[in-house]
Amino acid sequence: MNIHSIMRDLAAHRPIFHSEADFQFALAWQIKERIPGFEIRLEFPPFPNENMSLDIWIPTVKMAIELKYTTGGMNVPSGRERFALKNHSGQPLRRYDFINDIHRLERVSKAHGARGIAVMLTNTPAYWSSPARDWKTTSDASFRIHEGSTLTSVMGWSENVSSGTTKGRQEPVRLEGAYDLRWRDYSTVPGAGRGREFRYLAVEAG
Repeated sequence: MNIHSIMRDLAAHRPIFHSEADFQFALAWQIKERIPGFEIRLEFPPFPNENMSLDIWIPTVKMAIELKYTTGGMNVPSGRERFALKNHSGQPLRRYDFINDIHRLERVSKAHGARGIAVMLTNTPAYWSSPARDWKTTSDASFRIHEGSTLTSVMGWSENVSSGTTKGRQEPVRLEGAYDLRWRDYSTVPGAGRGREFRYLAVEAG
């Protein structure tokens, strides 16, 4: 199963989603249509004694998929529906959560011999665009996921960041692998104006 091929097919009839749950269900459905023999599970607990679940689990091939759908505000018709998307702020925290998804998938891969894929879909260019020249001095420099960057080793906040800023995400994220990041085009929503371009980042872990 090739995630890029699946995303390309999905974009052809679902260029935009109402929510992360909508994205999760649509992607699972697309996988099932592409490969009918696959078993699909949503919100699957890989470790029964932990409060943790995987967005999509495919036991047939031992594949785990974690998803993030973070959007800029938009109210636009698409097909026969209208999409009123929330403006998701807090980009440092959302980047942290995406990288933590990769960490979780590494654990699942090691424990279950599984293949893991973390996917972020967004219409916010700040995630994929190269940051300002002084970005390495910011409190969240370790968690940048722009085009061409690499995630590896231990990533944490700068020493001067406040606990209120990190909101329960104070712990560093530790990755066993090294991941070079490449963003791909997903869709362009007609009539949407600013934020009409959606791109996604897919990272294979484990």
